[in-house]
Amino acid sequence: MRVSRRAQRIEPFYVMEVAKAAGVLAREVAHSDRPMIFLNIGEPDFTAPPRVQEAAARAVRDGATQYTQATGLEPLRERISDWYRTRFGVTVPARRIVVTAGASAALQLACLALIEAGDEILMPDPSYPCNRHFVSAAEGQAVLLPTTAQERFQLSAAKVEAAWGPATRGVLLASPSNPTGTSIHPDELRRIHQFVSGRGGITLLDEIYLGLSHDAAFGQTALGLDDQVISINSFSKYFNMTGWRLGWLVVPDELVPVVERLAQNLFICPSTVSQHAALACFEPDSIAEYERRRAEFKARRDWFIPQLNALGLTVPVMPDGAFYAWADCSQACARLGIKDSWDFSFEVMRRAHVAITPGRDFGQNDMERYVRFSTASSMAHLQESVARLRAMLA
Repeated sequence: MRVSRRAQRIEPFYVMEVAKAAGVLAREVAHSDRPMIFLNIGEPDFTAPPRVQEAAARAVRDGATQYTQATGLEPLRERISDWYRTRFGVTVPARRIVVTAGASAALQLACLALIEAGDEILMPDPSYPCNRHFVSAAEGQAVLLPTTAQERFQLSAAKVEAAWGPATRGVLLASPSNPTGTSIHPDELRRIHQFVSGRGGITLLDEIYLGLSHDAAFGQTALGLDDQVISINSFSKYFNMTGWRLGWLVVPDELVPVVERLAQNLFICPSTVSQHAALACFEPDSIAEYERRRAEFKARRDWFIPQLNALGLTVPVMPDGAFYAWADCSQACARLGIKDSWDFSFEVMRRAHVAITPGRDFGQNDMERYVRFSTASSMAHLQESVARLRAMLA
């Protein structure tokens, strides 16, 4: 059977390939004294709060399960709008918010609406692999620009300007970022957007970890810059609804009917039950619970990062958000006689029964040096993982 060139361009999602291998080993050691600990997937160990679960059950019980508008339930768009106002002090009219089938659908819709065949989109290296694949699926070309720890592994306006060419359509950024957990400084983001806008380009910003920030200097949405920033967001991370597959997209007014038309044809609508459940995310007791959980994520970060540094798994930039640690494992590889981060990850899996993610997925620049740890797991699991790593590296 002939497979399209488009499909052939999509590389394997190595995060999930490693997860499959970890799952096989996990079954083998499930009843041992050291069962597998998973620090490889960016999924909160918290589930949706009680009020959200109750709202989902009520929707099913009451038969509120039929199609909604392609842009989502109007009350949900209003509540998202109100969240921007009360949490971030930014006015985002509900009419510019399109509820989607997860952030993945939001990225697909944005890319299909804005990218022509051959258009180049500038992205930082490292960055989340699926983002560049959405660009590729829309017949565009993701151009990865190497970044450094001194740049917080984020693009600068100077690098964007230097890389801008005749085929460049815009930038796709992430703040906070997966895999590094770092954010773009608001002043630098403003300079990037001003340059891109001046060239008639588009600023796409992955903000799916918005709300999970731990530093007052960051943690603000870019939607306060102007109404031309296109923001992708999700109920998965801050709102702890990963498997519910619900997200949203904020676009300029003139793009709403375009995105709506695409969404009608590609998705019909997001999950109706998930939408009704998400209405309860914004209730005061739900927000209070999310903030308690955010404090727990910060406590995990504050304990875990120094432990990695002490083991020689150096985290060159303290993550200011999300729940990741982007660690340089080259010292550990040299100590163990291991070639690179890919082999190191499998060695850790086999010997310590801790699943982590090698850097291969996230870019092309120095990826053999880095591994990603997820601190979305419990403090007890993080502590046990450190003990196992310490024994392995001793």
